[in-house]
Amino acid sequence: MIDHIKIYFGKKKNTNKMYTDYMRKVVHSIPAPKNFGIQIIDNDHFLTVKLDEKKFLHMVHDEKISALQYVVKIKKALEDCGAIVLVTREAVK
Repeated sequence: MIDHIKIYFGKKKNTNKMYTDYMRKVVHSIPAPKNFGIQIIDNDHFLTVKLDEKKFLHMVHDEKISALQYVVKIKKALEDCGAIVLVTREAVK
């Protein structure tokens, strides 16, 4: 398992899942920047791609651009597979 992507599913049992095996294969085929990862949260009717804002604090400019380009590729790939995708981040305190 690739450790730069963590998948979370909704808490309801016996619900339809948005995130499919095909989406997983597509997402894992996109190479992630070094030391950067995302969380994909399956909310049954849409997916949330969550970024860790704390990781951005330690990146230089070019690394930030690379990370955001990666997120755009992930979002587009999931949407091309038919998903509704929300991109969000953790707030830095």
